[in-house]
Amino acid sequence: MEKKVISKNPVARHNYDIKDTLEAGIVLTGTEIKSIRLGKVNLKDSYVNIKNGEAYIYGVNISPYEFGNINNKDPLRTRKLLLNKREINKLFNLIKQDGMSIIPITLYFKGSYVKVELGIGRGKKLFDKREDLAKRDAERKINRALKEKNNI
Repeated sequence: MEKKVISKNPVARHNYDIKDTLEAGIVLTGTEIKSIRLGKVNLKDSYVNIKNGEAYIYGVNISPYEFGNINNKDPLRTRKLLLNKREINKLFNLIKQDGMSIIPITLYFKGSYVKVELGIGRGKKLFDKREDLAKRDAERKINRALKEKNNI
């Protein structure tokens, strides 16, 4: 099936060292789906937590559907993730480790269903972020120099 990306978390890979990814469904209402189809969703400050053997996503901002009525829900409400018990146990065991977190990376359509890609990773320290930026900058300079050399 084809993936149609709706929203990406801009700071996920910058703030976290992602070790593994997982796909999950998400429980939504009708007006939320309509708002998502219009692209009015933000994953920036979102995270996943496991409570009572179920996975929930917090902080996903789905703007209210502008043509909706009383059926519009709270934009920042907690939403349940659709994972099987084995996947939830795997996630729970991973986040029990020191510093591990579950972060939504992308929200996308897979067929007619809305899916969220979860990243399991450890938070980066400030020097790690600087190191990544320096590495990217060095690669950019090398590529630019090679491009100039090939054009001459």
